[in-house]
Amino acid sequence: MMQKLMIFQSLWAMERRHTDGYERSLDESIAMIAEAGFDGISAHYTNRADVIRLNDAIRGTGLKIEGVCFPCTVEDLRLPLALATEFPVNHIDLQPDIRLRRVEDCLPVLDGWMQLAEDAGVPVFIETHRNRMTTDLFFTLDLLEKRPDLPLLADLSHFTVAREFADPVDAETHAMIRRILRNAHAFHGRVASCEQVQIEISFPHHRPWIDLFLQWWDYGMRDWRSRTASNAELVFTCELGPQPYAITGRDGNDTTDRWAEALLLRQMLRDLWAGM
Repeated sequence: MMQKLMIFQSLWAMERRHTDGYERSLDESIAMIAEAGFDGISAHYTNRADVIRLNDAIRGTGLKIEGVCFPCTVEDLRLPLALATEFPVNHIDLQPDIRLRRVEDCLPVLDGWMQLAEDAGVPVFIETHRNRMTTDLFFTLDLLEKRPDLPLLADLSHFTVAREFADPVDAETHAMIRRILRNAHAFHGRVASCEQVQIEISFPHHRPWIDLFLQWWDYGMRDWRSRTASNAELVFTCELGPQPYAITGRDGNDTTDRWAEALLLRQMLRDLWAGM
């Protein structure tokens, strides 16, 4: 078997939040994702009834699941892991919903989560995300100094906008991002600028930022391939979120079709992978 790129679509990204008031049902969203040929979905794994409903909805589609959770304590991870054991996932995306100021105070929490994950036999990856333990690039790098094998889920958009990287990005910043990527076991994908967490990838004037993210993702994918088994599967989730992530116009609606842009992003990633 060969290594494989698996591209998921975020259910959160399927929300329209349009002024016409229409929202797709879960079944409609799942049908769109499956018919478009995505490999899986990203969805919350924090409520048993919702997880049962989700698994009913994807039955027969072949779609896999990235389960997302937001624990504040070590114990908070037990329910998502129990759900993931009963309703299998590819992995758990853990957004560490705790904002401790000292690295040393974070370590027992991280160690507790990793021990629970090992005991449950479920892969758990810590997402790099604003307003979480990993909100700051420097702080996250300090965490990696103490826990160099900490498995991350890399969403680089948060670091880009949070630290307001200068354009062009300098060599020191590239080196720090590459350090994050060497611990990445999965990815969340959107393109940010130094001022916006999610910019429109179909706008030609955003091409420099797109190229920057493609450069980072290329490095991250290549590094992942160099350290994983020959039959490993890499999950990359398209996560073009609704407003206020999506930039809106005067009418209160998205400036672009985020679904069309998700398909465009998927093709960019497939092209990257094929060129390796």
